[in-house]
Parts: sequence; C-alpha cells; structure tokens
Amino acid sequence: MPEFLKFYIDGAWVDPVAAKRIAVIDPSTEEVFTEISGGAEADVNKAVAAAKRAFKGFSHSTVKERLELLESCLAVYNKRFEDIAQACAREMGAPIGFAREAQAWVGQQHFMATIERFKSFAFTEKRGSTLVVKEPIGVCGLITPWNWPLNQIVCKVAPALATGCTMVLKPSEIAPVNALIFAEVMHEAGVPAGVFNLVNGTGPEVGQVLAAHPDVDMMSFTGSTRAGTIVAREAAATVKRVCQELGGKSANILLEDVDLDSAVRQGIGACFINTGQSCDAATRMLVPAHLHDEAVRIAVDEANKQTPGPAFAEGTVLGPLVSQMQWDKVQRLIQAGIDDGATLACGGLGKPDGLERGYFVKPTVFANVKPGMTIEKEEIFGPVLSIIPYEGLEQAIEIANDTVYGLAAYVQGKDMDKVRHVAAEMRAGSVYLNYPDSDFCSSFGGYKQSGNGREYADWAMHDFLEIKSVLGYGG
Repeated sequence: MPEFLKFYIDGAWVDPVAAKRIAVIDPSTEEVFTEISGGAEADVNKAVAAAKRAFKGFSHSTVKERLELLESCLAVYNKRFEDIAQACAREMGAPIGFAREAQAWVGQQHFMATIERFKSFAFTEKRGSTLVVKEPIGVCGLITPWNWPLNQIVCKVAPALATGCTMVLKPSEIAPVNALIFAEVMHEAGVPAGVFNLVNGTGPEVGQVLAAHPDVDMMSFTGSTRAGTIVAREAAATVKRVCQELGGKSANILLEDVDLDSAVRQGIGACFINTGQSCDAATRMLVPAHLHDEAVRIAVDEANKQTPGPAFAEGTVLGPLVSQMQWDKVQRLIQAGIDDGATLACGGLGKPDGLERGYFVKPTVFANVKPGMTIEKEEIFGPVLSIIPYEGLEQAIEIANDTVYGLAAYVQGKDMDKVRHVAAEMRAGSVYLNYPDSDFCSSFGGYKQSGNGREYADWAMHDFLEIKSVLGYGG
C-alpha cells in the first residue's frame, strides 16, 4: 500500500528524504507481501525537530486534556482492532485467533490500564514548604520489537502521552505494518501534530541515530540485550535517560506438592506462547528429580498437541518463527542441546512434516538438562523447553538465579507459604505464582542484564518524568 512507503512526521504522511525500500516477508510463506521505506539520519532529524517543536505546547497541556486524548486513542484503536490483528498474523505469523486474543488485545489492555492509573496519578507533592513537581522529560525515542509489537508500542506511547512527552517511534522493520496502522490511529484520535512521529528503518540507520541525537531526552528500548547495550552506548554521550527491557531466561520451579499434570501442561503453554518468541517465556522447567521422568512424559504429550501451521490455517496453535535468521538461530541451539548431551524427548531439528515453506519449527522438549548447558543458559526464542531435575529447594533456587538475566520467574505449588518464600528468593522483576491471570497494572521489567526501568500503567509514567523540587514554595 502506498502509505507504507511514508513516515508519519509532524501530523502528516511524508516521503523519506532518500528512497530506500525494505521488504516485509510473510513468515508463513517466506514471500514478500509488501515493502516499507527505510529511514536515515535526515528523516530522524525531521521527526525529532517536529517532536521538539510540539513539546513546548503539549508539555503544558492539562491532565484533563491528556486523559481525553488517551480515551480517544483507545476508541480509535478499538475501531481498528481487526486491522491490527490481521497485520500481526500476516507479518509475524501469529495464528489469527492468537493475533486477536493476545497481540491486538494486549495493546487495548495497556491503554485501559494507563487510563485507569492516570486518573489518580499525582504530579505534585507538598513536603513542608517544598513543592515536588513531576514534569515531562521531553522528546522520547521509542524503539520496539517484532515479537509483541502492540504490547511494546502502547506501553511506551500511552505513558508518554499521559505525562506530556512527545516522541519518535522506530518499530521493528521486520513487522512494521501494525505500527503504521497505529500511526493512523494516533492521527484519527487527534494527537496534536508533532507529538507522535514514526520513522521506519533499521537499528544502525535509525535506532542508533535516534539514541545519539542531542535533542532526544530519553530512550525507551525493548529488544535483545546486545542491541540494548548499543542503544545505551550511543545515548551515553548526551547523558540521556535510557530505559531497557531486554532478554530473559526464565525459570519455572515446580515444587514437591505441585499438581504435576496441570503444572507441566500449563508450563508448556508458558514456554511455547507466541511460538516461544517471548522474552519472559518460562523456558527452564525445574522439577524434583524423582518427578523428572513423569514430567517429561506429560510435557511430550502436551507439546505434541501444539499444532504448527500457517497463521490463517484452521487449527494452528504454533505459527512460524518470524524470520529465516530466527529459524537458523533456533536450529543452532537445538543442535547445541543435542551436542551437549541433553535428552531430546520430542521435536528436534528441521521443519514439521508437510510444512516445507515457512519458518516453522518442531515443538521441542529436552530432558535431563544440566546447569551450564547452552540451552540452559542462552535465550532461544523458540518453542524449546528445557526440563532440569533438582535435588532440594535450595538447589532449585540456585539454578533458577544462576543466569545473567532476571526478567521473570515462575513458581508452582500448593503450599503458598513455601511458594511465596521461593518468590522472595527469585532475582527477577516479575514472579508468577501458579500461572496467574495477566495484570496490566503490575510493573514489568528486569534485574541484571534484562534491563532497567519499569513499564505498564503508572510504573511506566515515572520513567517519562523529571522531578523538580521548588523550595520555599509555601506552607
């Protein structure tokens, strides 16, 4: 479509300064289905300049005005819900039902949670004769990934709007169409010109330029730890704030008293959701050693129910991986698991039978995985579960925390005192007890190399605000 070749800058769809096209591939077919333009430094400069001009007015908008704007954004988002879901299915390979029920839905939920918490958010606080004021930080650069695009776009854009910031969004060039639709949502919702801007392109040509730009006051990045360190390095010269949500290698500890059948089956879901392409996926299942073999049997049975297939095919549970590069990486790590001596319980190398075209992988379970194995340490980002036996709770906690990451952890058991004890020992930003429902008013972010800062609802607002103390203000 023609608008896919334009950027959204200063309230209008504009041509790139220099023409450069990037193919967008349908991972279910491996075929190009559209093209976008790739931006460069000149495009970033235009977008940042527009955001800087808009900041002067938007930063002084009232809470009531911004609340009404957020509500308008949600209303238009709901109107475009199916278009967004269709885009996610096509460009990501998300099964169409999952695209509706999770990928498009999650953006809706973030708008709703932000609106709910914004209504009671305090931008000022009196401490004696001092007035503490929370003010918008300025122009924000937002870099979002392909795996949960609307999740990350909305949980950055919504708090930026709520706090009075202006922004430039660089979505993933691998799955950019949903973001272009989102820009249409922003336009129709009445977001003032220059407040929201979008420039497509690659990390080196757009993302790094945005991070280094002297007129960008804050960077919010979601993606790999490798790319996150590049953004932080580029941002360091101008001492701007950098918030990062990066990789993960989450442990799922099953305690002695657990309902094993239910916990393992739900654990497959927590690992394989979005074809395993989730930074907080429960990829390491720790089970008491004497329950290991039974856990493996259940896991294999459940994994074999995860039917791979094209995004729009009836009955598909697991869509394809997003790209050839991602497929190659997952194959390399499955081979590493075999080479390291883990037991391949099901799945393995190659594509599932009957799926020669598309970036499809076999649902894979490894048993007898030992700490230090490649598949136990590296983020795989595919439907690959490692089952690790443990002797004693202290060993389980030690194994779970022995990772450079700290995004999420999972604990399953009936004795809630023990479950909560284990949760308290987890070095992770989110701990999920007995597979709870989603909570979009919770905080989300990681310890260690999983990043810094927090997202979701009012937690995200803090990262988009500066704090000013006005002393002698009065009693």
